[in-house]
Amino acid sequence: MTLSSHVETHKPSATTSRFTSDDEILAAVSRVRETFDSGITRPLDWRERELRQLQRMVEDNEEEFLEALHKDLGKCRMEGVIAETGFIVNEIKLTLKNLRKWAKPERVKVPVAVMPGKAYIVREPLGPVLIISPWNYPFQLLISPLTGAIAAGNTAVLKPSEVAPATSAAVAKLLPRYLDASAYVVVEGGVAETTTLLAQRFEHIFYTGNGAVARVVMTAAARHLTPVTLELGGKSPCIVDEHADLDITAKRIMWGKFFNTGQTCVAPDYLLVHESIHDALLDKFERTLQHFYGADPQASADYGRIVNERHFDRLLPLLDSGTLVAGGKSERASRYIAPTILRDVSPDSPVMEDEIFGPILPVLRVSNVDEAIRFVNARAKPLALYVFTNDKDTAERVLSRTSSGGACVNDVVAHLGVPELPFGGVGPSGMGAYHGWHSFDTFSHKKSVLDKSIHLDAPLRYPPYGDNKLKWIKRLL
Repeated sequence: MTLSSHVETHKPSATTSRFTSDDEILAAVSRVRETFDSGITRPLDWRERELRQLQRMVEDNEEEFLEALHKDLGKCRMEGVIAETGFIVNEIKLTLKNLRKWAKPERVKVPVAVMPGKAYIVREPLGPVLIISPWNYPFQLLISPLTGAIAAGNTAVLKPSEVAPATSAAVAKLLPRYLDASAYVVVEGGVAETTTLLAQRFEHIFYTGNGAVARVVMTAAARHLTPVTLELGGKSPCIVDEHADLDITAKRIMWGKFFNTGQTCVAPDYLLVHESIHDALLDKFERTLQHFYGADPQASADYGRIVNERHFDRLLPLLDSGTLVAGGKSERASRYIAPTILRDVSPDSPVMEDEIFGPILPVLRVSNVDEAIRFVNARAKPLALYVFTNDKDTAERVLSRTSSGGACVNDVVAHLGVPELPFGGVGPSGMGAYHGWHSFDTFSHKKSVLDKSIHLDAPLRYPPYGDNKLKWIKRLL
Protein backbone atom coordinates (compact mmCIF):
# COMPACT_ATOMS: atom_id res chain seq x y z
CA MET A 1 0.00 0.00 0.00
CA THR A 2 1.36 3.38 -0.97
CA LEU A 3 0.44 6.85 0.13
CA SER A 4 -0.03 8.04 -3.44
CA SER A 5 -2.94 5.64 -3.86
CA HIS A 6 -5.01 7.53 -1.31
CA VAL A 7 -3.80 11.13 -1.00
CA GLU A 8 -4.85 13.91 -3.35
CA THR A 9 -2.29 16.36 -4.62
CA HIS A 10 -2.41 20.08 -5.27
CA LYS A 11 0.44 21.22 -7.48
CA PRO A 12 1.76 24.71 -6.73
CA SER A 13 2.48 25.60 -10.35
CA ALA A 14 2.92 24.18 -13.79
CA THR A 15 6.69 24.10 -13.44
CA THR A 16 7.12 22.27 -10.18
CA SER A 17 5.42 19.28 -8.58
CA ARG A 18 6.57 20.03 -5.05
CA PHE A 19 6.16 22.68 -2.40
CA THR A 20 9.04 21.51 -0.21
CA SER A 21 12.20 19.63 -1.19
CA ASP A 22 13.53 16.61 0.67
CA ASP A 23 16.51 18.66 1.83
CA GLU A 24 14.22 21.32 3.27
CA ILE A 25 12.15 18.70 5.05
CA LEU A 26 15.18 16.98 6.53
CA ALA A 27 16.53 20.33 7.70
CA ALA A 28 13.18 21.19 9.31
CA VAL A 29 12.97 17.87 11.15
CA SER A 30 16.57 18.23 12.32
CA ARG A 31 15.90 21.78 13.49
CA VAL A 32 12.88 20.93 15.63
CA ARG A 33 14.78 18.01 17.18
CA GLU A 34 17.76 20.21 18.02
CA THR A 35 15.42 22.77 19.55
CA PHE A 36 13.74 20.14 21.68
CA ASP A 37 17.08 18.70 22.78
CA SER A 38 18.16 22.18 23.88
CA GLY A 39 15.48 22.04 26.60
CA ILE A 40 13.88 25.42 25.88
CA THR A 41 10.38 23.96 25.44
CA ARG A 42 10.26 22.39 28.89
CA PRO A 43 9.62 25.42 31.16
CA LEU A 44 5.92 26.17 31.61
CA ASP A 45 6.57 29.87 31.12
CA TRP A 46 7.88 29.17 27.62
CA ARG A 47 4.90 26.96 26.74
CA GLU A 48 2.43 29.55 28.00
CA ARG A 49 4.15 32.26 25.95
CA GLU A 50 3.88 30.16 22.78
CA LEU A 51 0.23 29.40 23.49
CA ARG A 52 -0.53 33.08 23.93
CA GLN A 53 1.24 33.77 20.66
CA LEU A 54 -0.84 31.07 18.98
CA GLN A 55 -3.98 32.73 20.30
CA ARG A 56 -2.76 36.08 19.00
CA MET A 57 -2.16 34.56 15.59
CA VAL A 58 -5.78 33.38 15.37
CA GLU A 59 -7.28 36.59 16.73
CA ASP A 60 -5.10 38.97 14.70
CA ASN A 61 -5.70 37.14 11.45
CA GLU A 62 -9.18 35.70 11.86
CA GLU A 63 -10.49 37.41 8.74
CA GLU A 64 -7.69 35.99 6.61
CA PHE A 65 -8.31 32.48 7.93
CA LEU A 66 -12.07 32.78 7.39
CA GLU A 67 -11.50 34.01 3.85
CA ALA A 68 -9.21 31.06 3.15
CA LEU A 69 -11.79 28.61 4.53
CA HIS A 70 -14.45 30.16 2.30
CA LYS A 71 -12.17 29.89 -0.72
CA ASP A 72 -11.39 26.22 -0.01
CA LEU A 73 -14.82 24.98 1.05
CA GLY A 74 -17.33 27.77 0.54
CA LYS A 75 -17.51 27.79 4.34
CA CYS A 76 -19.69 30.61 5.63
CA ARG A 77 -18.45 32.97 8.31
CA MET A 78 -20.64 31.50 11.08
CA GLU A 79 -19.43 27.95 10.44
CA GLY A 80 -15.85 29.18 10.20
CA VAL A 81 -16.04 30.86 13.59
CA ILE A 82 -17.97 28.06 15.32
CA ALA A 83 -15.87 25.16 14.10
CA GLU A 84 -12.51 26.71 13.25
CA THR A 85 -11.23 30.02 14.63
CA GLY A 86 -13.55 30.36 17.62
CA PHE A 87 -13.14 26.72 18.50
CA ILE A 88 -9.36 27.11 18.58
CA VAL A 89 -9.35 30.30 20.66
CA ASN A 90 -11.57 28.64 23.26
CA GLU A 91 -9.32 25.58 23.38
CA ILE A 92 -6.18 27.69 23.82
CA LYS A 93 -7.85 29.68 26.61
CA LEU A 94 -8.87 26.48 28.39
CA THR A 95 -5.34 25.14 28.05
CA LEU A 96 -3.72 28.31 29.39
CA LYS A 97 -6.12 28.35 32.34
CA ASN A 98 -5.35 24.77 33.35
CA LEU A 99 -1.82 24.05 32.14
CA ARG A 100 -0.04 24.41 35.47
CA LYS A 101 -2.60 22.18 37.16
CA TRP A 102 -2.30 19.56 34.42
CA ALA A 103 1.50 19.62 34.62
CA LYS A 104 1.73 19.07 38.38
CA PRO A 105 3.25 15.74 39.43
CA GLU A 106 0.52 13.29 40.42
CA ARG A 107 1.13 11.62 43.79
CA VAL A 108 0.22 7.95 44.20
CA LYS A 109 0.11 5.71 47.26
CA VAL A 110 3.20 3.77 48.28
CA PRO A 111 2.62 0.22 49.61
CA VAL A 112 4.04 -0.71 52.99
CA ALA A 113 6.59 -3.04 51.41
CA VAL A 114 8.21 -0.11 49.56
CA MET A 115 8.11 2.46 52.39
CA PRO A 116 9.57 4.84 53.33
CA GLY A 117 9.38 6.84 50.14
CA LYS A 118 7.07 8.79 47.86
CA ALA A 119 5.81 7.89 44.40
CA TYR A 120 4.48 10.16 41.72
CA ILE A 121 3.82 10.47 38.00
CA VAL A 122 5.58 13.17 36.01
CA ARG A 123 4.18 14.18 32.64
CA GLU A 124 7.09 15.06 30.41
CA PRO A 125 7.19 16.03 26.71
CA LEU A 126 7.68 13.33 24.11
CA GLY A 127 9.91 15.29 21.72
CA PRO A 128 9.40 16.26 18.07
CA VAL A 129 5.93 15.26 16.85
CA LEU A 130 4.33 15.18 13.40
CA ILE A 131 0.77 16.47 12.91
CA ILE A 132 -0.98 15.65 9.62
CA SER A 133 -4.35 17.33 9.15
CA PRO A 134 -7.27 16.80 6.73
CA TRP A 135 -9.09 19.20 4.41
CA ASN A 136 -12.62 19.31 5.85
CA TYR A 137 -11.73 21.42 8.91
CA PRO A 138 -8.26 22.35 7.73
CA PHE A 139 -7.58 24.97 10.39
CA GLN A 140 -9.14 23.41 13.50
CA LEU A 141 -7.77 19.93 12.90
CA LEU A 142 -4.24 21.27 12.47
CA ILE A 143 -4.11 23.86 15.25
CA SER A 144 -6.09 21.93 17.88
CA PRO A 145 -3.55 19.10 18.19
CA LEU A 146 -0.76 21.69 17.97
CA THR A 147 -2.22 23.34 21.07
CA GLY A 148 -1.83 20.09 22.97
CA ALA A 149 1.67 19.52 21.61
CA ILE A 150 2.82 22.98 22.73
CA ALA A 151 1.17 22.60 26.14
CA ALA A 152 2.98 19.33 26.74
CA GLY A 153 6.34 20.88 25.81
CA ASN A 154 6.96 19.29 22.41
CA THR A 155 8.25 20.67 19.15
CA ALA A 156 6.26 19.89 16.00
CA VAL A 157 6.24 19.63 12.24
CA LEU A 158 2.83 20.48 10.80
CA LYS A 159 1.58 19.07 7.50
CA PRO A 160 -1.64 20.86 6.46
CA SER A 161 -3.85 19.37 3.77
CA GLU A 162 -2.95 20.25 0.21
CA VAL A 163 -6.63 19.79 -0.70
CA ALA A 164 -7.37 23.03 1.18
CA PRO A 165 -4.57 25.10 -0.38
CA ALA A 166 -5.72 28.55 0.73
CA THR A 167 -5.85 27.55 4.39
CA SER A 168 -2.55 25.71 4.09
CA ALA A 169 -0.90 28.78 2.61
CA ALA A 170 -2.34 31.09 5.28
CA VAL A 171 -1.04 28.90 8.12
CA ALA A 172 2.36 28.49 6.45
CA LYS A 173 2.68 32.25 6.09
CA LEU A 174 1.42 33.35 9.49
CA LEU A 175 2.49 30.70 11.97
CA PRO A 176 6.25 31.48 11.74
CA ARG A 177 5.48 35.15 12.48
CA TYR A 178 4.04 34.25 15.88
CA LEU A 179 5.62 31.00 17.09
CA ASP A 180 9.24 30.03 17.59
CA ALA A 181 10.26 29.02 14.05
CA SER A 182 12.93 26.69 15.37
CA ALA A 183 10.32 24.70 17.30
CA TYR A 184 7.27 24.71 15.00
CA VAL A 185 7.56 24.25 11.25
CA VAL A 186 4.91 24.02 8.55
CA VAL A 187 5.63 21.74 5.59
CA GLU A 188 3.27 22.30 2.69
CA GLY A 189 2.81 19.76 -0.05
CA GLY A 190 1.18 16.52 -1.10
CA VAL A 191 2.17 12.90 -1.50
CA ALA A 192 5.91 13.47 -1.98
CA GLU A 193 6.30 15.70 1.06
CA THR A 194 4.14 13.48 3.27
CA THR A 195 6.07 10.38 2.21
CA THR A 196 9.37 12.04 3.08
CA LEU A 197 8.03 13.19 6.44
CA LEU A 198 6.77 9.72 7.32
CA ALA A 199 10.23 8.29 6.64
CA GLN A 200 11.68 10.45 9.44
CA ARG A 201 11.74 9.58 13.12
CA PHE A 202 9.25 11.41 15.30
CA GLU A 203 8.24 10.71 18.88
CA HIS A 204 4.54 10.77 18.03
CA ILE A 205 2.44 11.02 14.88
CA PHE A 206 -1.01 12.57 15.02
CA TYR A 207 -3.02 11.85 11.87
CA THR A 208 -6.58 12.88 11.04
CA GLY A 209 -8.09 11.48 7.87
CA ASN A 210 -9.28 8.22 6.36
CA GLY A 211 -8.55 4.62 7.24
CA ALA A 212 -6.64 3.82 4.04
CA VAL A 213 -3.99 6.50 4.66
CA ALA A 214 -4.01 5.65 8.38
CA ARG A 215 -2.68 2.20 7.49
CA VAL A 216 0.15 3.84 5.55
CA VAL A 217 0.89 6.09 8.53
CA MET A 218 0.93 3.16 10.94
CA THR A 219 3.22 1.17 8.67
CA ALA A 220 5.68 4.05 8.52
CA ALA A 221 5.46 4.62 12.28
CA ALA A 222 6.18 0.96 12.95
CA ARG A 223 9.66 1.31 11.44
CA HIS A 224 10.63 3.59 14.33
CA LEU A 225 8.18 2.13 16.90
CA THR A 226 6.54 5.55 16.95
CA PRO A 227 3.20 5.79 18.77
CA VAL A 228 0.30 7.21 16.79
CA THR A 229 -3.02 8.93 17.34
CA LEU A 230 -5.44 8.22 14.51
CA GLU A 231 -8.59 10.31 14.19
CA LEU A 232 -10.56 8.61 11.44
CA GLY A 233 -14.24 8.32 10.58
CA GLY A 234 -16.85 5.82 9.51
CA LYS A 235 -20.58 5.67 9.04
CA SER A 236 -21.96 7.34 12.16
CA PRO A 237 -25.55 6.15 12.70
CA CYS A 238 -28.46 8.15 14.04
CA ILE A 239 -31.37 6.31 15.64
CA VAL A 240 -34.75 8.03 16.00
CA ASP A 241 -37.37 6.18 18.03
CA GLU A 242 -41.10 6.77 18.29
CA HIS A 243 -40.75 8.85 21.46
CA ALA A 244 -38.53 11.54 19.91
CA ASP A 245 -39.55 15.19 19.78
CA LEU A 246 -39.84 15.53 16.02
CA ASP A 247 -39.44 19.31 15.81
CA ILE A 248 -36.20 19.35 17.81
CA THR A 249 -35.01 16.17 16.11
CA ALA A 250 -35.51 17.62 12.62
CA LYS A 251 -33.66 20.86 13.38
CA ARG A 252 -30.71 19.23 15.09
CA ILE A 253 -30.20 16.48 12.53
CA MET A 254 -30.53 18.85 9.58
CA TRP A 255 -28.05 21.25 11.18
CA GLY A 256 -25.47 18.58 12.03
CA LYS A 257 -25.77 16.71 8.74
CA PHE A 258 -25.45 19.71 6.42
CA PHE A 259 -23.01 21.79 8.48
CA ASN A 260 -19.88 22.16 6.33
CA THR A 261 -21.90 20.63 3.46
CA GLY A 262 -21.87 17.25 5.18
CA GLN A 263 -18.08 17.09 5.09
CA THR A 264 -17.76 16.31 8.80
CA CYS A 265 -16.32 13.12 10.24
CA VAL A 266 -19.00 12.97 12.96
CA ALA A 267 -21.95 14.01 10.80
CA PRO A 268 -24.88 11.59 11.02
CA ASP A 269 -24.15 9.32 8.07
CA TYR A 270 -27.49 7.50 7.95
CA LEU A 271 -30.76 7.43 9.89
CA LEU A 272 -32.61 4.48 11.38
CA VAL A 273 -36.11 5.82 12.01
CA HIS A 274 -38.99 4.05 13.73
CA GLU A 275 -41.61 3.22 11.13
CA SER A 276 -44.42 4.92 13.09
CA ILE A 277 -42.86 8.38 12.78
CA HIS A 278 -40.86 7.88 9.56
CA ASP A 279 -43.10 9.87 7.20
CA ALA A 280 -43.82 12.66 9.69
CA LEU A 281 -40.11 13.16 10.34
CA LEU A 282 -39.33 13.34 6.62
CA ASP A 283 -41.97 16.03 6.22
CA LYS A 284 -40.34 18.05 8.99
CA PHE A 285 -36.92 17.56 7.37
CA GLU A 286 -38.20 19.14 4.15
CA ARG A 287 -39.67 22.14 5.95
CA THR A 288 -36.56 22.55 8.09
CA LEU A 289 -34.25 22.57 5.07
CA GLN A 290 -36.34 25.24 3.40
CA HIS A 291 -36.25 27.31 6.59
CA PHE A 292 -32.45 26.91 6.87
CA TYR A 293 -31.41 27.46 3.25
CA GLY A 294 -34.45 28.79 1.40
CA ALA A 295 -36.11 27.39 -1.70
CA ASP A 296 -32.75 27.41 -3.51
CA PRO A 297 -29.85 26.35 -1.23
CA GLN A 298 -27.41 27.12 -4.04
CA ALA A 299 -28.16 30.80 -3.49
CA SER A 300 -27.82 30.58 0.30
CA ALA A 301 -24.82 32.32 1.84
CA ASP A 302 -24.94 29.73 4.64
CA TYR A 303 -24.46 26.64 2.50
CA GLY A 304 -21.00 25.60 1.33
CA ARG A 305 -19.53 23.58 -1.52
CA ILE A 306 -17.83 20.23 -2.08
CA VAL A 307 -14.10 20.63 -1.63
CA ASN A 308 -13.07 19.60 -5.17
CA GLU A 309 -14.24 17.92 -8.35
CA ARG A 310 -12.94 14.50 -7.38
CA HIS A 311 -15.16 14.42 -4.32
CA PHE A 312 -18.05 15.89 -6.32
CA ASP A 313 -17.70 13.03 -8.83
CA ARG A 314 -17.49 10.51 -5.98
CA LEU A 315 -20.71 11.77 -4.41
CA LEU A 316 -22.85 12.27 -7.52
CA PRO A 317 -23.68 8.57 -8.18
CA LEU A 318 -24.85 8.17 -4.57
CA LEU A 319 -27.84 10.38 -5.31
CA ASP A 320 -29.44 7.42 -7.10
CA SER A 321 -29.37 5.15 -4.03
CA GLY A 322 -32.98 5.81 -2.99
CA THR A 323 -36.10 7.88 -3.55
CA LEU A 324 -35.58 11.64 -3.34
CA VAL A 325 -37.31 13.39 -0.46
CA ALA A 326 -35.44 16.66 -0.88
CA GLY A 327 -32.49 17.97 -2.89
CA GLY A 328 -30.81 15.95 -5.59
CA LYS A 329 -29.71 18.94 -7.65
CA SER A 330 -26.07 19.48 -8.52
CA GLU A 331 -23.71 21.66 -10.57
CA ARG A 332 -20.19 20.45 -11.22
CA ALA A 333 -18.78 23.85 -12.23
CA SER A 334 -19.40 25.27 -8.75
CA ARG A 335 -19.07 21.91 -6.97
CA TYR A 336 -22.62 22.27 -5.65
CA ILE A 337 -24.70 19.38 -4.39
CA ALA A 338 -27.98 20.32 -2.74
CA PRO A 339 -28.76 19.08 0.78
CA THR A 340 -30.29 15.75 -0.16
CA ILE A 341 -32.48 13.30 1.75
CA LEU A 342 -33.16 9.79 0.43
CA ARG A 343 -35.87 7.35 1.52
CA ASP A 344 -36.53 3.72 0.59
CA VAL A 345 -32.80 3.07 0.83
CA SER A 346 -31.59 -0.53 0.75
CA PRO A 347 -28.89 -1.53 3.26
CA ASP A 348 -26.94 -2.86 0.28
CA SER A 349 -27.14 0.31 -1.81
CA PRO A 350 -23.96 2.24 -2.78
CA VAL A 351 -24.74 5.08 -0.34
CA MET A 352 -24.56 2.58 2.55
CA GLU A 353 -21.16 1.10 1.63
CA ASP A 354 -18.66 3.75 2.77
CA GLU A 355 -18.69 6.96 4.77
CA ILE A 356 -20.61 9.48 2.66
CA PHE A 357 -18.74 12.63 3.70
CA GLY A 358 -21.11 14.86 1.82
CA PRO A 359 -24.64 16.35 1.87
CA ILE A 360 -26.59 13.14 1.30
CA LEU A 361 -28.66 11.56 4.08
CA PRO A 362 -30.13 8.08 3.59
CA VAL A 363 -33.11 7.23 5.81
CA LEU A 364 -33.99 3.62 6.63
CA ARG A 365 -37.08 2.35 8.46
CA VAL A 366 -36.85 0.10 11.52
CA SER A 367 -39.64 -1.55 13.46
CA ASN A 368 -38.05 -1.00 16.89
CA VAL A 369 -34.90 0.11 18.66
CA ASP A 370 -33.59 -3.44 19.00
CA GLU A 371 -33.60 -3.78 15.21
CA ALA A 372 -31.66 -0.52 14.98
CA ILE A 373 -29.11 -1.75 17.52
CA ARG A 374 -28.61 -4.99 15.58
CA PHE A 375 -28.13 -2.98 12.37
CA VAL A 376 -25.45 -0.80 13.99
CA ASN A 377 -23.64 -3.70 15.63
CA ALA A 378 -23.44 -5.62 12.35
CA ARG A 379 -21.17 -2.89 10.98
CA ALA A 380 -17.82 -1.37 11.90
CA LYS A 381 -17.66 0.69 15.10
CA PRO A 382 -18.37 4.32 14.18
CA LEU A 383 -16.71 7.52 15.33
CA ALA A 384 -20.04 8.81 16.68
CA LEU A 385 -23.50 7.48 17.40
CA TYR A 386 -26.70 9.47 17.96
CA VAL A 387 -30.05 8.55 19.47
CA PHE A 388 -33.16 10.73 19.62
CA THR A 389 -35.73 9.72 22.20
CA ASN A 390 -37.60 11.07 25.20
CA ASP A 391 -37.41 7.68 26.87
CA LYS A 392 -34.37 7.41 29.18
CA ASP A 393 -34.45 3.61 29.18
CA THR A 394 -34.30 3.56 25.38
CA ALA A 395 -31.35 5.95 25.35
CA GLU A 396 -29.51 3.86 27.93
CA ARG A 397 -30.23 0.66 26.00
CA VAL A 398 -28.72 2.12 22.83
CA LEU A 399 -25.65 3.49 24.63
CA SER A 400 -24.98 0.32 26.61
CA ARG A 401 -25.44 -2.11 23.72
CA THR A 402 -23.45 -0.27 21.04
CA SER A 403 -19.84 0.88 20.78
CA SER A 404 -18.70 4.16 19.24
CA GLY A 405 -16.00 6.74 19.70
CA GLY A 406 -18.52 9.21 21.16
CA ALA A 407 -22.26 9.63 21.40
CA CYS A 408 -25.06 12.15 21.86
CA VAL A 409 -28.58 11.75 23.15
CA ASN A 410 -31.02 14.12 21.43
CA ASP A 411 -28.30 15.95 19.53
CA VAL A 412 -25.61 15.43 16.91
CA VAL A 413 -22.01 16.64 16.62
CA ALA A 414 -22.32 18.87 19.71
CA HIS A 415 -20.27 16.57 21.98
CA LEU A 416 -17.19 18.03 20.27
CA GLY A 417 -18.03 21.31 21.97
CA VAL A 418 -17.39 19.88 25.45
CA PRO A 419 -13.61 20.23 25.92
CA GLU A 420 -13.57 17.97 28.98
CA LEU A 421 -14.78 15.06 26.83
CA PRO A 422 -12.08 13.07 25.00
CA PHE A 423 -12.62 13.04 21.25
CA GLY A 424 -11.49 9.92 19.45
CA GLY A 425 -12.56 6.74 17.74
CA VAL A 426 -12.66 3.04 18.52
CA GLY A 427 -11.58 0.18 16.27
CA PRO A 428 -11.58 1.28 12.61
CA SER A 429 -12.80 4.77 13.54
CA GLY A 430 -9.51 5.57 15.24
CA MET A 431 -7.25 5.20 18.26
CA GLY A 432 -6.30 7.69 20.93
CA ALA A 433 -8.14 10.86 21.89
CA TYR A 434 -7.65 14.58 22.38
CA HIS A 435 -9.29 17.95 23.25
CA GLY A 436 -8.58 19.88 26.43
CA TRP A 437 -6.67 17.93 29.05
CA HIS A 438 -6.78 14.86 26.82
CA SER A 439 -4.63 16.67 24.22
CA PHE A 440 -2.06 17.48 26.89
CA ASP A 441 -2.13 13.85 28.01
CA THR A 442 -1.82 12.49 24.46
CA PHE A 443 1.36 14.47 23.83
CA SER A 444 2.90 13.65 27.23
CA HIS A 445 4.87 10.71 28.54
CA LYS A 446 3.74 9.57 31.96
CA LYS A 447 6.99 8.85 33.78
CA SER A 448 6.78 6.85 37.01
CA VAL A 449 9.07 8.00 39.80
CA LEU A 450 9.82 6.44 43.21
CA ASP A 451 11.81 8.66 45.57
CA LYS A 452 13.09 6.33 48.32
CA SER A 453 14.36 7.52 51.70
CA ILE A 454 17.84 6.46 52.80
CA HIS A 455 17.12 6.90 56.51
CA LEU A 456 15.51 3.52 56.97
CA ASP A 457 16.64 0.39 55.17
CA ALA A 458 14.70 -2.72 56.12
CA PRO A 459 16.84 -5.88 56.11
CA LEU A 460 13.90 -8.02 54.93
CA ARG A 461 14.64 -7.37 51.26
CA TYR A 462 18.24 -8.63 51.38
CA PRO A 463 19.66 -12.19 51.45
CA PRO A 464 20.02 -14.43 53.28
CA TYR A 465 16.24 -14.81 53.34
CA GLY A 466 15.06 -17.74 55.40
CA ASP A 467 11.57 -18.73 56.49
CA ASN A 468 11.14 -15.92 59.01
CA LYS A 469 11.77 -13.20 56.41
CA LEU A 470 9.46 -14.95 53.94
CA LYS A 471 6.71 -14.99 56.56
CA TRP A 472 7.02 -11.20 57.06
CA ILE A 473 7.18 -10.49 53.36
CA LYS A 474 3.90 -12.39 52.83
CA ARG A 475 2.29 -10.23 55.50
CA LEU A 476 3.50 -7.00 53.90
CA LEU A 477 2.62 -7.78 50.29
